[in-house]
Amino acid sequence: MAAIGIDTGGTFTDFIWLDEAGQLRLHKEPSTPADPSQAVLAGLAASGATTASVVHGSTVATNALLQRCGARTALIATEGFADVLAIGRQNRPDLYALVPQKPPPLVPDAWRLEARERVTANGEVLVPLDEAALATVLDQLADAGVESVAVCLLFAFLRPEHEQRIGALLAERFGPALHVSLSSDILPEYREFERTATTVINAYVAPLMGRYLTRLAERLAPRRLEVMQSNGGVISAALAGAQAARTVLSGPAGGVVGARFVAGAAGASSAGYADVITFDMGGTSTDVALCAGRAPTTTEGEIAGLPLRLPLIDIHTVGAGGGSLAYLDAGGALLVGPQSAGAEPGPAAYHADYAAWRAALDGHFAAGQATVTDANLVLGRLDARRFLGGQMALHAGSAARAVGALAAALGVSVEQAALAVVRVANATMERAIRRISVERGHDPRRFTLVAFGGGGPLHACELAAELRIPRVLVPLTPGVLSALGMLVAAPARDTSRTVMARLDGLTAGDIAAVFAPLRAQARREMADEGHDPAALALRGALDLRYAGQSHELTVAAPPDADGAAMAAAFHAAHTARYGYARPEAAVELVTARLTATAAHTPPALPSFPAGPPAAGEALVGRRAVWFAGGPAESALYDREQLRAGHRLAGPAVVYQYDTTTLIPPGWRAWVDERLNLIVEPEAGL
Repeated sequence: MAAIGIDTGGTFTDFIWLDEAGQLRLHKEPSTPADPSQAVLAGLAASGATTASVVHGSTVATNALLQRCGARTALIATEGFADVLAIGRQNRPDLYALVPQKPPPLVPDAWRLEARERVTANGEVLVPLDEAALATVLDQLADAGVESVAVCLLFAFLRPEHEQRIGALLAERFGPALHVSLSSDILPEYREFERTATTVINAYVAPLMGRYLTRLAERLAPRRLEVMQSNGGVISAALAGAQAARTVLSGPAGGVVGARFVAGAAGASSAGYADVITFDMGGTSTDVALCAGRAPTTTEGEIAGLPLRLPLIDIHTVGAGGGSLAYLDAGGALLVGPQSAGAEPGPAAYHADYAAWRAALDGHFAAGQATVTDANLVLGRLDARRFLGGQMALHAGSAARAVGALAAALGVSVEQAALAVVRVANATMERAIRRISVERGHDPRRFTLVAFGGGGPLHACELAAELRIPRVLVPLTPGVLSALGMLVAAPARDTSRTVMARLDGLTAGDIAAVFAPLRAQARREMADEGHDPAALALRGALDLRYAGQSHELTVAAPPDADGAAMAAAFHAAHTARYGYARPEAAVELVTARLTATAAHTPPALPSFPAGPPAAGEALVGRRAVWFAGGPAESALYDREQLRAGHRLAGPAVVYQYDTTTLIPPGWRAWVDERLNLIVEPEAGL
């Protein structure tokens, strides 16, 4: 069945699909933040694909959390534990802040309510649920006029009956007008604060997401509507509305899935690259992820300063993008980001009137002098006439004045200041890649850097050189790669349960018994989604730790693994992550996890036979471009005219609608059969 991938971004909503001829088709529609469905429907109308199903990545939940504009939410906790959400952990995100400021809880104090009940850490009912006292709590909810309720009782992951009974009483009293999130459904795991925070996040965003998806599904009928999750899989719109917390990072997750899909079919004879580092540089931030044969997942995410303990692709984000501002700190050191000029006023290069831009910027961040985009334009790496395929003109004079103000403060030339801005921004992104690779026991020299987003291909080769990454892959459609990821993602569900047991002595049968209820749950839930439970791919993992540790490592669990095999795998994982292991220490099994993936055939990317290596037909000019060694005469190419087999030598710049690729001196590039651009150092590493 034909399908369209749709990624809603802050500026544009991206569409990608395969037409009847097997060709990828792209479309960009200006986003409509007040009602994102308007852009979705307008883009679908423009596509002409009237019967294709839709896979959608939405920012509704993300924006509700970032802007604190979610539903009026209450919390029902065990008596004496209503303030867990406000107390949180003793973590100090800012080590040197004398008076740390925590983000305010999503649920105000007046709406954090208590139920008289108690379950012990062993799962025994110490105090039965007092339904008479609960009636007063329901009256308080009615008086407050809340839209959503999170129910998170102590040790409910062991005994969910009290939560389920409260959920039933809420349904009887308020009906569908009140959304209810039970922690035993959302996150049946231990750690009270994280479980409470995750359940509250779901309750806070689910009503908004539910209304949005219901409205969109009605207008798309009879098309099927699915939604991208943060874990890299898709779920039905109905489930996404009920468990909206699973979608808060769907856009970045789509980028990682898309990057792995393209890389897997890239290279000579489409042999593919299994080990990749994804590098998505946008206007405000850069997202990176390391994929050693598969997409990395974690259950220790964070959104808007709040822990989100649902499975999601492990993406590290830093505040470095095209709009990141360069400025001097109090000591005269040059800094770039995390402050950004954003969409308004944006880089100086977007404005013909420099004075007006300066005045607008002063209203946001007075110390800012120029942006990374301005620096790249000054260096000749961007073309003022070819930006966005020539649909948007850049103003070189404004960029030069912005960078010139910084140059005057530094006492260097404009070009030297621009190079300094790019180097500092690159250093931030380089640290991000080191954090997900070297610091976790991975050698970057084994990986391919997949560059996408508006700015990724412009900076990728310089980052690869510093990190000794052997090649850079620029997909054919880097600006809509997240939408492509949504198009190729498979339906998937994650289930988990806390176990808390010693690993030593467990047989393969014991571990299989731990996974048995998770397998049954996954098959049941996937069947409800319309997928054949007999055709599911089930992948298990265990959260393990040394006795006495407070955090775990997630280790893959083969179907026939016993306790000894899992302990050995954990020692190896601990060595890779931390540089040592303790084989003599007892290992604890904390949580069992299972991912169920439905059978799915992604669309095949078109392939083209390789032609002659000369790329003269794509050459559109030459000009001086600045690099670390100074200006160099560089060839300029049009990406749309490049064909399979073409070879380019740096220094060169490749222009296309949604990005610009920089090929430095000493690097060469070739076009593979999928029309990806593969860039490598001429002399190797």
